[in-house]
Amino acid sequence: MSGLHKTWLIFILKQMTDKLSEKDGTLLLKLARESILRELGQEGDTPGSLKAQASTLILEENRGIFVSLHKKGDLRGCIGNIEPVKTVFEGVRDNAKHAAFNDSRFSPMSCEELKETIIEVSILTQPQKLDYTDARDLIAKLRPDVDGVIIEKNYHSSTFLPQVWKQLKKPEAFLTHLCIKAGLSQDEWKSGDLSVLTYQVQLFEEEQ
Repeated sequence: MSGLHKTWLIFILKQMTDKLSEKDGTLLLKLARESILRELGQEGDTPGSLKAQASTLILEENRGIFVSLHKKGDLRGCIGNIEPVKTVFEGVRDNAKHAAFNDSRFSPMSCEELKETIIEVSILTQPQKLDYTDARDLIAKLRPDVDGVIIEKNYHSSTFLPQVWKQLKKPEAFLTHLCIKAGLSQDEWKSGDLSVLTYQVQLFEEEQ
């Protein structure tokens, strides 16, 4: 096989293994819910039994992971890691518990609340730097509903998952709120000196 063919084959295989299956997603949603239940003292499937059902990709590949909780359509907790510091299994298990009990914006979740809560798991791609020349160019290069965005300046940083585009549909509003979240002035994105990175997510969500 020629070097060109080898490269093409490796690329195709990489594309195939980058994404999780629907079966994987169902298991991860179950893992997230069971992890919260066990923290609440409720019986459920153990992490060990769920691990036995997991694919190699879930168990061995490190990825950025976010777990979001929604109650009656409103955010009830969201915790994650952008960098691939944990395996998919570990990230979902740990971030589910943190989203339910350690998000400083909310009180710890109760059993009754969990019954009304929809769990969402986001599997992130590796963030890539977005090169841009000015505010107009930045607006033009962002892809609403596709890109998650990270902004950084000095010691300030923040991110919005792609799902946030549902609430902030215009790039100008998206960037304004992202700057506020980072503790910067709301117009900081217009200065042209923010470091901007983008990423995409594979999203799994429980049925309502």
